[in-house]
Amino acid sequence: MRLSPPAHADTWWPPAAPGASLRERVAALDARLAQALWDGTPVGELVRARAWAVEQAVLEAWEWRLGNALTDGVTVGGAEAPTAPRSERGTALSGLSPLPHETESPSTAIALVAVGGFGRGESFPHSDLDLLVLVDREPDAALAARIESFFAALWDAGLKPGHAVRTPEECGATAADDLTIATALMEARLVDGERALYDAMQREIAPDRIWPADRYTEAKLAEQAARHARFDDTSSNLEPNLKEGPGGLRDLQLSVWLAQRRLGVRDAQDLAARGLLGPWEQAALIAARDTLWRARYGLHLVAPRAEERLLFEHQRELAQRFGHADQHAQNLAVEQFMQGYYRAAMTIDRIVERLVVRLAELGADVEPRALDADFIECGGRLDLAKPVRLEREPALLLRAFAKLLDEPSLRGFRPQLLSQLDELLPRLDAWLRESVEAGRGFLAILRHRGAVSNALALMSRYGVLARIVPAFERVAGRMQHDLFHVYTVDQHTLKVLRFVDRYARDAEAFPLAHALFAKIRKRELLYLAAMFHDIAKGRGGDHSVLGEADARAFGERLALPAADTDLVAWLVREHLTMSVTAQKQDIGDPAVVRRFAAVVAEQERLDYLYLLTVADINGTSPKLWNGFKDRLLMDLHAATRYQLARGLEHPVHASERVAETQALALVELARAGVAREAAFALWATFPDAHFLRASPEQLAWQTRALIAQRRDEAAVVAVREPGPDGTSEVLVDSPDRDGLFATITATLDRAGLDLLAARVANTRDGRALDSFEVLASDGRPFDGPRARELERKLAAVLAAAVLDVKPARRALTRQQRQFPIPTRLEFAPAGTARTQLALTCADRPGLLAHVAQAFRESGVRVHDARIATFGERAEDVFTLSDADDAPLDDARIAALETAVRRQIDGAGTTLGEGNGNRHAHG
Repeated sequence: MRLSPPAHADTWWPPAAPGASLRERVAALDARLAQALWDGTPVGELVRARAWAVEQAVLEAWEWRLGNALTDGVTVGGAEAPTAPRSERGTALSGLSPLPHETESPSTAIALVAVGGFGRGESFPHSDLDLLVLVDREPDAALAARIESFFAALWDAGLKPGHAVRTPEECGATAADDLTIATALMEARLVDGERALYDAMQREIAPDRIWPADRYTEAKLAEQAARHARFDDTSSNLEPNLKEGPGGLRDLQLSVWLAQRRLGVRDAQDLAARGLLGPWEQAALIAARDTLWRARYGLHLVAPRAEERLLFEHQRELAQRFGHADQHAQNLAVEQFMQGYYRAAMTIDRIVERLVVRLAELGADVEPRALDADFIECGGRLDLAKPVRLEREPALLLRAFAKLLDEPSLRGFRPQLLSQLDELLPRLDAWLRESVEAGRGFLAILRHRGAVSNALALMSRYGVLARIVPAFERVAGRMQHDLFHVYTVDQHTLKVLRFVDRYARDAEAFPLAHALFAKIRKRELLYLAAMFHDIAKGRGGDHSVLGEADARAFGERLALPAADTDLVAWLVREHLTMSVTAQKQDIGDPAVVRRFAAVVAEQERLDYLYLLTVADINGTSPKLWNGFKDRLLMDLHAATRYQLARGLEHPVHASERVAETQALALVELARAGVAREAAFALWATFPDAHFLRASPEQLAWQTRALIAQRRDEAAVVAVREPGPDGTSEVLVDSPDRDGLFATITATLDRAGLDLLAARVANTRDGRALDSFEVLASDGRPFDGPRARELERKLAAVLAAAVLDVKPARRALTRQQRQFPIPTRLEFAPAGTARTQLALTCADRPGLLAHVAQAFRESGVRVHDARIATFGERAEDVFTLSDADDAPLDDARIAALETAVRRQIDGAGTTLGEGNGNRHAHG
């Protein structure tokens, strides 16, 4: 059962040159194989060639270290005859010293067995070498020394053997207790030695002794489910694991292991011969396997170690090595390379699922259940009552997806139906893309009141969606090489659709979305907008504009009313507008709300856009959505709804907003026993802008805190208990001083808080009134003792004669270092007395505190800060003035830009104490 020599065997493993050590020969082998990979040699040839050549090295070491024992009474019969006399093969291991001759017991039997990946005949540059030495009894000291020396020789050659020495009975007992060992032994093959030992081991691990097929299958599928859960049940992670992730090599191996345990097959060819894989499936599975093998082989070379994760730094190098080139900024070489990987992983995932179902049906008493005249249920999956009808009546295909929505307990199509679908899809292509009947069938699915996203996900999985919407095929497996988009475009789209479905049933998590979703006119329009919102990613140009054209064309293809097509196309074009407005602009400013309302123009569009925006943010990354963003979007929706109700010709004036906020706050204060006169006396010191930014509840809380604690020369620090959105407010009211804001932000950073927004104002009596929205970076609510401790610490810091707290210096994460973002500062007027700074740079811990230090150094005052982070990119907007409340002049802007760049790009730079500015991000 040794491996067959590959083509050009002498090229890979030539005869040993005089004086060449085994380590040198293995290194030369790997150098030749590496060059062949980069030159385009099919990876399957290289994986098999390396396994065969490594086997030759193993046999040489085995002969050298066990040779004397093998001729002195240790039984070795059963394996294929050596290719050369022992004396000749022994001389090939130049540099290895023979052990002293000792005679072992004549009754000792021994065999060398390859297991695991080596047993399958696969080997990668840094793979472990899985070996088992079988003996019929515990080796005596002399034989044990020789076995140990054999494995040491392999280590010295750089082959990293994983090994064990066991009797057949011990193998059976160990495998019975350990599923992983049982699986490795299932792949065993005899390399040299006593065949009777190998056969005895096979009997010990046979399904009638341990791990019968049903129990083995159940355990391996549970193991797979747990493994997939570690990777968020998707093959589309940013840094996927080639072996362990969904659709990885472990899943491919699983399909063979399950069939082997039940039927005795050993590879994909055997699966096809048994009818468990169709011709298309077999070809697709082998092609996908080779894609992953190629990536894994290259990954081992560039790492260089037994790395199984496609880390960002390796993705770029592999893309270049395999000949990909950047086409434009939205279709990078690395994105092309990774798209090939993701598509291969999805193929493995799909086909292995089918195979598992087919194996489960073998020998099982599965009784079909009629659902109607056209469909049956079999083993929890859908099938056609009369399979031959599908080609004659293609409309049944789309009705089948609708039937899945009617019967939510069904887990998808039966493999028999999928095999028919594979064969027919190419012939149904034109019908799915062009026929009126197909359009009606697709609309019927979108209009269904069930979990539409489940049907669309299966349509994508089975290759149907890309035929109905050809542009969807272009984004299948399309990654975006950044830390913001954690899924491929197609998987992100499907997740957005799932969040749309959640609106119907999850009023607690999405109260406003739940209410709006129940009343929108046509849900299918929201599903269509979600499908098309990112469909033009990777083409170059503005994907919103390109996607709008695609959505409009598809609406016309479905014969939607013109108004409906216009709405879907508008949603695709504007799908980022609400998020950007809420996160990067001051939505407390009536002018900002009015501009946004002018874009929206009507209530229906506002509701649809809100629903799409919430789903889009949630579907982008599990870490992106939080209560603060939830509240921002709800506030913008409410303010815009109010403006639209008044009419765009009747703008909301600041005086109205101020009066309304104060009136509602007074109601809250009266309940708390705060006198109206005391509130107005305090408010008389506040700038008008403060009432525009604060909600009535927030104003009431701030007023209570300040009336209770405010003293002429002391700082007031109050931390508000977290609201329903999980955020806390930190309020600081203090005599204005040099370095105040920089000190506050540095202290909050050191307390482990993420700053989401900052409001900065100066009162009419010369105090600074600063408010911060924060979240604890550890995810726990920032309340109780933690909040009180921050109040004490911050008050003590602000009581110091000199404010000189510096932000903590922290190292960037490995992922952050892979995405250097050029620091960009854009200055623009902000009214008549302010300057706006839009800062884009790489996000990092304590970024705002470092920027505050730069503002302090430059003598700049900050009146507002909007903090927005998109993966590895920070996009913050500040409203600034000089120390005299005037806009920044050119000289001040130049000095500020230098200071900001030094703080952000010049890590470790120590700054001066500032130059006398009163209130600072300064």
